[in-house]
Amino acid sequence: MNFFDSDWFYWAIGVAIGFPVCLILLTELQQILNRRGNRLARQVGVIRNWLLPLGALLLILVKASQIPAGEVPVRILTTVFGFLVLVLLLSGLNATVFEGAPEDSWRKRLPTIFLDVGRFALIGLGLAVILSVIWGVRVGGVFTALGITSVVIGLMLQNSVGQIVSGLFMLFEQPFRINDWLDTQTARGRVIEVNWRAVHIQTGGGLRIMPNSMLATTAFTNLSRPAGPHKCSINTTFATSDPPDKVCEMLTLVAGALPLMMPGTSPTSVALGAGEYRTTVRVHSPADEGATQSTFVRWVWYAARRWELHLDGEDDDFSTPERVMKALRTVVASELRLTLADQQFLAPYARILRYGTDEIVQYAGTVPTAMAFIVAGSVQLTVTDGDGAVLPFATLTEGSFIGITALTRQPNLAGAYALEEVTALEIEREHLEKIVMDKPMLLQDLGRLIDERQNKARVTRRERGKATTAVAPGLRKPDTLG
Repeated sequence: MNFFDSDWFYWAIGVAIGFPVCLILLTELQQILNRRGNRLARQVGVIRNWLLPLGALLLILVKASQIPAGEVPVRILTTVFGFLVLVLLLSGLNATVFEGAPEDSWRKRLPTIFLDVGRFALIGLGLAVILSVIWGVRVGGVFTALGITSVVIGLMLQNSVGQIVSGLFMLFEQPFRINDWLDTQTARGRVIEVNWRAVHIQTGGGLRIMPNSMLATTAFTNLSRPAGPHKCSINTTFATSDPPDKVCEMLTLVAGALPLMMPGTSPTSVALGAGEYRTTVRVHSPADEGATQSTFVRWVWYAARRWELHLDGEDDDFSTPERVMKALRTVVASELRLTLADQQFLAPYARILRYGTDEIVQYAGTVPTAMAFIVAGSVQLTVTDGDGAVLPFATLTEGSFIGITALTRQPNLAGAYALEEVTALEIEREHLEKIVMDKPMLLQDLGRLIDERQNKARVTRRERGKATTAVAPGLRKPDTLG
């Protein structure tokens, strides 16, 4: 028998040579794609590990061994081969068209529900081709039966189908995307998932499931569009006897130190009448709104009492003569070497103040008008480097004091914020001067303390330089602090 005159011989030689060569080439290609991080590396692996061996086996069975293609084993292998080709086409299309799409392209904005519909359509078409070509099934009758069945099911479930269709039309318009913030009649939160039936919205109280048909038939607000800073509005109420300009000044000062406020923006406060005020702060996204409101309301409670304003119409009776005398006796007397007469002289001019956690106690770059002695709590001293990063360099506890440059009328080199709730005794500069000017040794000690703090601040700024440092809570750049 002459092998060279037989077709099966050449097919066998072709498979014997072509299979290892293709295997080597695909292996090298897969390694190159893996090194480059290409998304098609997985598809090349499917061709190498599954399609190539299965294709070689089919060629050997049908061409080399000359087994008829109509045999059941060959049909089964051909069906598996066709199904793998279908899966490969779907995954390759998804990897090349949608996974690597730019963020602002229509491919990235296309809802996943439409991708699922397209996949189902391609899978159905591919299975129909496989059944028709390989198994000889008359798919026309199958499609006719499915069409009649779908009409019957549609009439039975017309309400449910109508909801799905209305939801699909809404998604086709793309009024929102994943991670957008929605404000609906029943929920307010961030969109985390969109499927056939509903939109999943993450709210502060949990996960809210909103049917697509409900969103399609009701009005809602997309808080993430247009893109840009989000306005956070906070309403407060003061006594009608409080001067509106003074209240607005205090509210704006407190809002300007909020840590989540967008850099480069300024808060605004306006009077609404009847003792109501509205403060508007620009933040990066609605996700920052809750924390911003909470911090602002907490800080305003302390600031209103320091400014002698009446938040919610309430008076503050915390700074009593008894507390003032106790603070002068236990804290200030030892620091400033006060006699009993000195304490009695300062008592009418001193008052007890409180600061909330992370609230600014001392602004850098300003000339203080009073000294504050820490009665309870702790304060963090900070300095700002050339890049605007706030660097902590010292912690002051009970018995320490800040605003020492009030006596020398120099700007503060360091800022300070409260690490916890801080209670302090504040004494105005003009009244302190009458006491300390008669004590030369005390003035020398205070001057030495000013030099030590300033030197430590300069050393911290020089050592840290332009290193990236987390901004301390409640502190912003000097141009924002004032």
